[in-house]
Amino acid sequence: MAYALKNSQGQIIATSALEKPSEDWIQIDATDKAYINFLEHSLAEADAFRESDIHLARVLEDVITLLVERNIIRFTDLPEQAQKRLNQRQSMRHKSQLSGILDENSELF
Repeated sequence: MAYALKNSQGQIIATSALEKPSEDWIQIDATDKAYINFLEHSLAEADAFRESDIHLARVLEDVITLLVERNIIRFTDLPEQAQKRLNQRQSMRHKSQLSGILDENSELF
């Protein structure tokens, strides 16, 4: 069973799989078609935001790199946690590029 909150038109506007947050929420069957449609739509929206966040993170990394390379900011001006995360991502990207090169060469033989 799941719980849903519906608007005045009877459309599901929120769901909870574990508990009934308030008296306004109704219990529905987890196989209810409207419930499944709501979940699928919510997941699709979340995926779009997640993908957008990934692209935006890459843009920000590139902007920070450009600002550092042009001596507009110093890398050490960034908060320590930001430096750590940027270094980790740069290392991950470098390793990924190297593995891609190795994969391409291994296919030649």
